[in-house]
Amino acid sequence: MLFNSIEFVIFFIVVTGLYFLLNHRYRWMLLLISSCYFYMAFVPVYILILGFTIVIDYYAGILIEGSTGKRRKSWLVVSLVANIGVLAIFKYYNFINDNITALLYGVGQSNPIPYLNILLPIGLSFHTFQAMSYTIEVYRGHQKAERHFGIYSLYVMFYPQLVAGPIERPQNLLFQFYKEHKFEYTRVISGLQLMLWGFFKKLVIADRLAVYVDSIYNNAEHHNGPTLIVATIFFAFQIYCDFSGYSDIAIGSAKVMGFDLMTNFKRPYFSSSISEFWSRWHISLSTWFRDYLYISLGGNRVSVPRWYFNLFIVFLISGLWHGANWTYIIWGALNGLYLVFALVRARYIDTFFQKNINLPSPLVKSVNIMVTFALICFSWIFFRAASFQDASLIITKMITTGGSVFVSNAFLFLYCILAIILLIGIELRQELKGQILFFKSDRLILRNLSYIFLILLILLIGVFDGGQFIYFQF
Repeated sequence: MLFNSIEFVIFFIVVTGLYFLLNHRYRWMLLLISSCYFYMAFVPVYILILGFTIVIDYYAGILIEGSTGKRRKSWLVVSLVANIGVLAIFKYYNFINDNITALLYGVGQSNPIPYLNILLPIGLSFHTFQAMSYTIEVYRGHQKAERHFGIYSLYVMFYPQLVAGPIERPQNLLFQFYKEHKFEYTRVISGLQLMLWGFFKKLVIADRLAVYVDSIYNNAEHHNGPTLIVATIFFAFQIYCDFSGYSDIAIGSAKVMGFDLMTNFKRPYFSSSISEFWSRWHISLSTWFRDYLYISLGGNRVSVPRWYFNLFIVFLISGLWHGANWTYIIWGALNGLYLVFALVRARYIDTFFQKNINLPSPLVKSVNIMVTFALICFSWIFFRAASFQDASLIITKMITTGGSVFVSNAFLFLYCILAIILLIGIELRQELKGQILFFKSDRLILRNLSYIFLILLILLIGVFDGGQFIYFQF
């Protein structure tokens, strides 16, 4: 079930209404059944995969807590192998097989390993990582093993963030299922405001930008450099509004019922460095890799070369997490190189400029924001391109070909530009004032005008057949 559908709106109203009407002791059952229905609306049989990992991790958590020494670690390994194994089979098996086939073909051999004709379960990487965080936290002693099987199942399957995050930690979410959440007007309004903003970003901005981006990237060989540059910039805003829009709807719908999910985006395109960008973009995944991989590798408590390696390998794996394609791996590696270079620059070049050249701080920050955005846009080429060959063609054309920007529909093109300007203006106010439009204004008329403005744009301009969110495929 897609968030950007009438079915979800009806589902949300019914589930939320029943949630507040039910006695607290039965609410977990309602949420679990609703979450199962929500997930089965995609491919029903794939709920068995979720059931398999839930059973494994539920008992693994109890056994980890009740064990010591090597036995304790063994149960953690069982949990991790089960989760990573499911990912490997459904997400990476055919990718690995493709590369084996290519290698064997290079030496004149054929590949006897068969391919699997299977669809990737929606949101597999998200709920797998959330499940893994549970057993890791139990192993580290930061979380008590959950004895209530239904509550643990709900932790993994909670419908607002089931298929695209935020990737929650057990100590942040599990206890909330035991709390009785009463209907609170201000909290419900705050959640609905966030949902409205998320729907606006997805339906009014992301899906309109997608029309232009798809037409260019799917036919890159027919377009020139300036057109591809514009399409890449449009894609940067498309993927941001698409994914952050989902996160806003997820966090908002949970908040209406009284649950607090972690913030996943903090206006990342205002970042003045790559490091800052990754502290603002997909925060739940960035912190997951930081806490469970980067720190485990030694973090920055090692020699400088090893520190750089740790950063690079984390981003390389992050790229692979996003998809079974070399383009995603290159995208991850590129961002890892950006971070390493930024550290080298800070250590040598920035120190020199600070000592010898005194530039106005606002000017420096503005330049840094533009450079950071340009670097991120360049990396998005690999994220959006269908293959490495396509990405190479796009980059080559950007560098070598000129001409005017392709505009098949002048209204659509102008709309895309105005939509981006509107987004930047609203988010700049949010960055400086801490509120979307006038959502927190003491003046009722300003608040209501803000709602009416966004609702009218959604109804009049929104794309209601734009398909699923980009990150559902991960």
